Amino acid sequence: MVQLHNKETGALIGEISEAQLAFLINNLEEEDVDDVDYYLDEAMVDLLAADGADAGLVAMLRQALDENGEVEFYWERP
Repeated sequence: MVQLHNKETGALIGEISEAQLAFLINNLEEEDVDDVDYYLDEAMVDLLAADGADAGLVAMLRQALDENGEVEFYWERP
């Protein structure tokens, strides 16, 4: 399993599968090959859902959005 954490607070957002991680990596912008953190807003979550993200991942990402409708997160393998 892979853990997603809020970049600002370090709080655990949730756990995802390797397949869900691969989907995120393939669909989100990375600054370099070692990049493990991402920025999301509501519009991007909508695009991920439209591109076929699984419902559990979409729900987790929506719940992670802050009051401004955005979140920065990183992933790690514990």
